[in-house]
Amino acid sequence: MSGEAAGAVEVVTFGCRLNLVESDAMRGLAVAAGQADLTIVNTCAVTAEASRQARQAIRRLKRERPGRAIAVTGCASEIEAAAYSRMPEVDRIVPNGLKTMADTWRRLGHQDRTPAAPAASPETGHTRGFLEIQNGCDHRCTFCVIPFGRGVSRSVPVAALVAKARVLVEAGMREIVLTGVDLTSYGGDLGGRPTLGNLVQTLLGALPALPRLRLSSIDCIEADLALLAALRDEERLMPHLHLSLQSGSDLILKRMKRRHTRADAVTFCREARRLRPDIVFGADFITGFPTETDDHFADTLKMVEDCGLTHLHVFPYSPRPNTPAARMPQVPRDIAKTRAAQLRDLGDAAAAHHRQRQLGRRLTLLMERGGKGRAADFTILRIDAPVQAGDVLDVVVTAIEDGALIGSPVIDPLPNP
Repeated sequence: MSGEAAGAVEVVTFGCRLNLVESDAMRGLAVAAGQADLTIVNTCAVTAEASRQARQAIRRLKRERPGRAIAVTGCASEIEAAAYSRMPEVDRIVPNGLKTMADTWRRLGHQDRTPAAPAASPETGHTRGFLEIQNGCDHRCTFCVIPFGRGVSRSVPVAALVAKARVLVEAGMREIVLTGVDLTSYGGDLGGRPTLGNLVQTLLGALPALPRLRLSSIDCIEADLALLAALRDEERLMPHLHLSLQSGSDLILKRMKRRHTRADAVTFCREARRLRPDIVFGADFITGFPTETDDHFADTLKMVEDCGLTHLHVFPYSPRPNTPAARMPQVPRDIAKTRAAQLRDLGDAAAAHHRQRQLGRRLTLLMERGGKGRAADFTILRIDAPVQAGDVLDVVVTAIEDGALIGSPVIDPLPNP
């Protein structure tokens, strides 16, 4: 959960990076519309726990400031509309499809649709900008409710994205992160059917002053040849990919209705690493999916090594309303949680091993606030030196403390006269 106040409008956000981008857009639209004394809660439905936390936050917000209006939006309030509508603390439910449209905040109560620019947001510290390139999903994984909350896949035209990215660069962003619900489906609904790789190449060609372009989560089975070529040829495309894997068992992947196999994922990681030897992979996993056995889970544990994964994002399975997986034979919740903890421990060990391998290396950082920066592979590094957010500098890794690399700025010798 995150929450930020901007004048008379506060936005409390749960869930994914895309929700954070959309929250920033909502805040700006509400302020521009003259809204006052308003809290917007942007919910997430990916797990039952995320929705529970959102409802808990809504009740707490109303207790703390009973006179302040609360507007609720996001995937959870879309999918569980009746439950949120019954909450006495909620003053208004904003449909998920209307939340980043200007008329929603100018004329509450109307359903007029004024097309908005693609959502884009600078991260705190003004170093990194997020650009929404698509929304929605055409796939129907058996565990997922997101398509019910966000609808079918809808891509933003290339020209509009280039224009918005140029605005971010001109505003001082040193890195742009492309976000969406199903990033690798980009362009399938547009004329000419541009791919994600085509878009990456176009953005880098149109924005020579942009030092870094980064992707959020992708589906390995949909990675196109142009994307792999960009990974090989474009140093400004960051060598860090977060993969939506979910399981390492072919049977569980089939029951999840995923489109890749275990071999597909291993082959993709091997090929991407051949093209870009310094690449680092993260991955999403679900533990305790219905019918998952110890042997199935052992296949998932082995995926960490087989794919060379470094950063894991692990969820214990929770049944979501109206999904096929909720009707399958369930794994006890305590087993799902135990497996999640075991997989997280393995992920922590893999991340620690990766950090250990960085000792003595020279890395280029994009600095954030508080002396913290990110390497190209998204690893956190801290330095004790007077630098500003947005600075790009080279450092040598000297130590590891509290899960972060420690470095010293590199001072290259002046050339001989």
